[in-house]
Formats: sequence, C-alpha cells, structure tokens
Amino acid sequence: MPTPAPRIRFIDDPEERQRMVRAVLTALPEWFGIPEATETYIRESAGQACFAALRGMEPVGFLCLKETGRATMELAVLGVLKPYHRQGIGTALFEAARDFARAHGYAFLQVKTVQMGRYPAYDATNRFYQHLGFQEFEVLPELWGEQNPCQIYVMAL
Repeated sequence: MPTPAPRIRFIDDPEERQRMVRAVLTALPEWFGIPEATETYIRESAGQACFAALRGMEPVGFLCLKETGRATMELAVLGVLKPYHRQGIGTALFEAARDFARAHGYAFLQVKTVQMGRYPAYDATNRFYQHLGFQEFEVLPELWGEQNPCQIYVMAL
C-alpha cells in the first residue's frame, strides 16, 4: 500500500512557523549551509504566510511567502526534506501558496535562487521553478556575491 501524501496546512502560529522552518532547513545543508542566512530565514518566517507539508505531525517541507510590493509576493523560502524530494510535495506547497496569493489579490509571484550553471543542487532548484511555470526575469550578479549570482524568476497569477 503506498504511503499517503503529506497534507498541506497553513501555519497560523509564528512560533510554530519558526520551529518548522528550523527543523527542515537545518536538515538541508546543501542549500542552507550559511548559519547567518538560515537564522534570517527562521526569524523572518514568524511574520510570513507559511504552509507546511506534514506527515502525521512531523513537517517534511514548508514554503513561506512575503509581500515585496503591492501586487507581488515572493516565495521567500522553500524546503523539503531530501527523502521526500521528487514526490510532488514542493509542487503541492507551491499550489497552496499560489492559491493564497491569488485569493489575497496579488498579481505576481517571484522567487530568487542561484543562477543556473553554478551548483548542481541549485540547477535542480532552477529546473523545479521552471517546471512550475516561472520565467527568468533578471540576474543580479552582485546581490549574493560573485560566486552566487541571484536569478530572479517571475510568474503572473
């Protein structure tokens, strides 16, 4: 019998958001290996719209959104535990976030990641965002330093 898909849930409590984000991000050092940046994601999640993918009571993934303009929300941070990759969890989290942004009157979603061709892990991330329908918008070569040029993707809602 196949394992049931994790359920997606909006997380109301700021402290619960931070616990969930910490639990997932610390298990993903390939993507979130800079302690200061990870702590920023955790701290900022308290004030963001966050969705969790839960298997039982345990988070296996999450996605947080933040407003970046009157018409735009950003996928601020997304993480799915490695054993759950390629099982549709990231897509399910994205769909919940997209529906939330639409329902709250936003016209665009954006996401930032490291430009394609720099690191295999981030190349997979780029392909995931492209698969969801995001389009390349701009590269900011200095935002995160020369080694990590920032690729911005956008999507009209």
